[in-house]
Amino acid sequence: MSAASTSSTSAPELDTARARPPWFVLAALTFVYILNFLDRQLIGILAKPIQDSLQVTDGQLGLIGGLYFAMFYCFIAIPVGWLADRTNRVRVLSLACAIWSGATTACGLAASYPQLVAARMMVGFGEAGGVPPSYAIITDTYPPGKRAAAIGIFNLGPAIGAAAGVAFGASIAERFGWRMPFIVVGGIGILTAVLVWLFIREPERGATDAVRSGDASEKALFWPTLRMFFSQPILMLAALGSGATQFVTYGLGNFAVLFLMREKGMVLGEVAIWYALVLALGMGGGMVLSGRVIDRMTRRSRTGYAIAPAVSLAIAMPFYLAFVWAPSWPLALVLLAVVMTFNYFYLSASVALVQEEVKPNQRVLSGALLLLVMNFIGLGLGPTWVGAASDWFKAQGDAHGLQSALYTLTPFYFLAIALFLWLARLLRREGPNPVQVPA
Repeated sequence: MSAASTSSTSAPELDTARARPPWFVLAALTFVYILNFLDRQLIGILAKPIQDSLQVTDGQLGLIGGLYFAMFYCFIAIPVGWLADRTNRVRVLSLACAIWSGATTACGLAASYPQLVAARMMVGFGEAGGVPPSYAIITDTYPPGKRAAAIGIFNLGPAIGAAAGVAFGASIAERFGWRMPFIVVGGIGILTAVLVWLFIREPERGATDAVRSGDASEKALFWPTLRMFFSQPILMLAALGSGATQFVTYGLGNFAVLFLMREKGMVLGEVAIWYALVLALGMGGGMVLSGRVIDRMTRRSRTGYAIAPAVSLAIAMPFYLAFVWAPSWPLALVLLAVVMTFNYFYLSASVALVQEEVKPNQRVLSGALLLLVMNFIGLGLGPTWVGAASDWFKAQGDAHGLQSALYTLTPFYFLAIALFLWLARLLRREGPNPVQVPA
């Protein structure tokens, strides 16, 4: 296709994109991410009533919130990322939102554990197309030096989604049963998918890069991009360090409500208020704080992408152990707020690093590969491990099996810190300029 024809076909879309201020695009993408995470967290939030209704064990809950979900969420993200890098990323996002929202509604209609498993797998299929295109759209909307802060705001989605899920899900479930939150949230998501399709426009690839790449509009090849990602130590260390961190965050997150109710004596009404507040302030504050800290650190040295999460995890670990031990739920929630604040520095750092390290036409697929590695380790194996460990401890006669299972997550803090320190060493050796490997 000639340059002239390319210009004629893309100009109307780009003109419309310029009419949308960056804050509008970021706000819309963040709201979609809120729904994405809200849908994902409802299983953990409503674990107790689901257990009572469908007669499932901790191990089965761990599988449905972990491995079964992640098998679709992680691996479908790869072809979705490849497709989005070659087509319209906004439309891929919109279709994905419609799919996962419809499947969320189906979760509320499930009459048995196998039906709930099937519906959750379809939620994972849809959510695979949510985050990677959003990361690339934000990167092409905000320039270097502002991206980590923008991604930090975008990553408020999990905090707000989890908090809203707790407040909304627990309150509605207490009054109307556990099925209604799934049905209502699914309906909101389908409407949102339509609005994204109508009002968000595709930004130009590489538009905000400090050094414009001449081949930003070319289609990145699938296998060369795959080989590039898995052969680059910096990208792999970012992914593995994030995966080790997520082993803790998802292992805890999927069982936190059940733990607080079973071990600390909370009821759904208290969860809806106090646990939701901890998520909103702790996780949300951590997301905003991490973006600003990382942007400031990386203006001096790119090692900030690794040093910030390593230090934050070292701060979080003793508070995590104290949270699991705490004899009462008020003290446990205070400690958990600190844990939430410092547990999530890795996310903005790793995403911003990967997006800057690769070419503009590789960003969605590279973001999907990052999510594949870190979510398969964290989302897939973390909750699965905790659920299985809880059942094992219970079978050995441990009256506090879930508490013991949560203690077993501690070594992954040390592993994540070590991986991020290794990454810092490589970044220091690489120097100030990102390396963009040819596709």
